[in-house]
Amino acid sequence: MTTELRRLRNYINGEFRDAADGRTIDVVNPATGEVFATSPLSGQADVDAAMDAAAAAFPAWRDTTPAERQKVLLKIADAFEERAEELIAAEVENTGKPIALTASEEIPPMVDQIRFFAGAARMLEGRSAGEYMEGMTSIVRREPVGVCAQVAPWNYPMMMAVWKFAPALAAGNTVVLKPSDTTPASTVLMAEIIGAIVPKGVFNVICGDRDSGRAMVEHPTPAMASITGSVRAGMQVAESAAKDVKRVHLELGGKAPVVVFEDTDIAKAVEDISAAGFFNAGQDCTAATRVLVHESIHDEFVTQLAKAAADTKTGQPDDEDVFFGPLNNANQLKQVSGFIDRLPAHAKVESGGHQVGDKGYFYAPTVVSGLKQDDEIIQNEVFGPVITVQSFRDEEQALAYANGVEFALASSVWTKDHARAMRMSKSLDFGCVWINTHIPLVAEMPHGGFKKSGYGKDLSAYGFDDYTRIKHVMTSLG
Repeated sequence: MTTELRRLRNYINGEFRDAADGRTIDVVNPATGEVFATSPLSGQADVDAAMDAAAAAFPAWRDTTPAERQKVLLKIADAFEERAEELIAAEVENTGKPIALTASEEIPPMVDQIRFFAGAARMLEGRSAGEYMEGMTSIVRREPVGVCAQVAPWNYPMMMAVWKFAPALAAGNTVVLKPSDTTPASTVLMAEIIGAIVPKGVFNVICGDRDSGRAMVEHPTPAMASITGSVRAGMQVAESAAKDVKRVHLELGGKAPVVVFEDTDIAKAVEDISAAGFFNAGQDCTAATRVLVHESIHDEFVTQLAKAAADTKTGQPDDEDVFFGPLNNANQLKQVSGFIDRLPAHAKVESGGHQVGDKGYFYAPTVVSGLKQDDEIIQNEVFGPVITVQSFRDEEQALAYANGVEFALASSVWTKDHARAMRMSKSLDFGCVWINTHIPLVAEMPHGGFKKSGYGKDLSAYGFDDYTRIKHVMTSLG
């Protein structure tokens, strides 16, 4: 007896559709390694249809009042709360995440973020009018950019979709959103929920692979392309968008340094850092996975961190003792395993370093010490439950190590010395610096990096501004 696979579909112009040519992709539950659904492998015809729908819907949506858009977003937030159990179930099937943590750590911030942007919709204003030339009055209009092509990643499919569509819709844009090919289920459910609230064509979902995403970015209709993904993908999007001078919003990889000074409470730091490093199986661009520890406390810190890793449990979503689930897909498991397999001789695996079980894509919480700054695992993003530890002798060396990578998304400093914390936060070349904590995010504060971590901001009024354009209007008083 075989179980019938669920059939996911694109959502275009207010209706669910298969891919125009009927092609599909198998969707795998990473906790079991088994196929549970098929989703469309969208081609050019599907992308054309979605872009046409979004373009046709844009003028009317653009001309709604901020109050009307706010009301719509608040309805979406309420609907997400009401259907939270369905969203959680879809996300868990997508990702294998623990059910309890998905319910407590993802649904509440998602709903809060939508409500934040609902409020931001009422703040679409330019600077005050004024006479900057005799006989002339100038005003500034802040307007939506138009149709937005958005590509979300597989590590937080629901939440990253919210980070994309909420500011875009709040500002008066229309959206064509593509989830990752490995995690489309929760986004398709979102389309059902949102589609019952917004006018047709305002919000569209296209499923598919990287070629589907490329067709979206290369399409002449969107005024903006936004992606959360790898550096390679971001570079390709930027290059493609440059051909017709699209706006680009990139949130790419990370390699967050966690700088621990000698005056830190070791036990408390280990507890918080291990949680921030292993949460979501380390599949987080801001994860606390690159720890730099002062040489005077290095050995004790490593001992305690290795014990914390050994005490951290991975496993099936319905196990309430589990802290994180599987890696998202077979390729990601191969990537993480490869970093450990290729470790140099001077590195030491203090804990973990192996796959867990023979079903699904689980990997043990891992701690690696004895590393040098130019080692592959220090310079490149692992995106798994692997924390590396390096030793430093002073503040200058700590900064050199921390800034000595191509990524610049997030960082943290652990010290009781306020002046030192301020010096470090000034000199760390990262879009976010946490002090004596790591990974908390709030809707009111911006998230985004520098260097190869991309540009543009998610969340906050800065993220909202990214989805608008500025127009100067001058009128003669004569």
